[in-house]
Amino acid sequence: MSQLDRVVATLKAQLKQRQMTYNQLASELNMSEANIKRMFSQKQFSLARLEEICTVLSLTMSDLFLLIEHQTEKLSSLTAEQEQELIDNPKLFLVAACVRDGWSFDEIIQYYQVEQLECVQLLAKLDRLKMIQLLPDNQYKVLIAQDFHWLPNGPLEQFMEKEGLTRFMESSFVGDNSFRFYMRGTYTQSTIDLIQRKLNQLKKDVAQLNQEDAKLPLSNRQHIGLLFAMRPWELPIFKALRR
Repeated sequence: MSQLDRVVATLKAQLKQRQMTYNQLASELNMSEANIKRMFSQKQFSLARLEEICTVLSLTMSDLFLLIEHQTEKLSSLTAEQEQELIDNPKLFLVAACVRDGWSFDEIIQYYQVEQLECVQLLAKLDRLKMIQLLPDNQYKVLIAQDFHWLPNGPLEQFMEKEGLTRFMESSFVGDNSFRFYMRGTYTQSTIDLIQRKLNQLKKDVAQLNQEDAKLPLSNRQHIGLLFAMRPWELPIFKALRR
């Protein structure tokens, strides 16, 4: 879908949400309904006209573009081949993680051992993988969804099992900004479903907070790892005592 298609789709959605017809919009803009229909069908809006439509809809231009951004489909997972390409190139994997967290080009090359030209090449690879849209002056637009997930038992999950989660748990979790909590119980299926919904919502909330904090300078942020886990489980020493 082109950017103009997204503009039109978003404007139509806003009109529908407000139960406003083309005829009503035409009246507000002192235009004929035929001209309004032609403008939408041909996707021809001057900036001045687009601003007028936004005013009628009680939106700013910034509001409109933010709505378009939120409605743009983003990458929620990769293919097994794409995941393997990341694993095979640690610096590509690193830059992918950085752009998901909103790091700027300068922050990446200043913080990590990635040279300027090398970083440009890595960003170009991420663009080819459709994880970002590379823009002029080493800027980029993130196309990775905040609720991005690994393929079950795929290359990324296997890598994290081996290199990430085991080392992550090798801690007493008693320092600043550290927390560990384990709880067991016996629950009905309806309660298990409720717990899963709450955990999924927490995952979305944490991802949204990461996206919001990405707007702040890197000096105000720190690396944090969070682990959510849930499965049918009984302590082995309890299981051994079953009749």
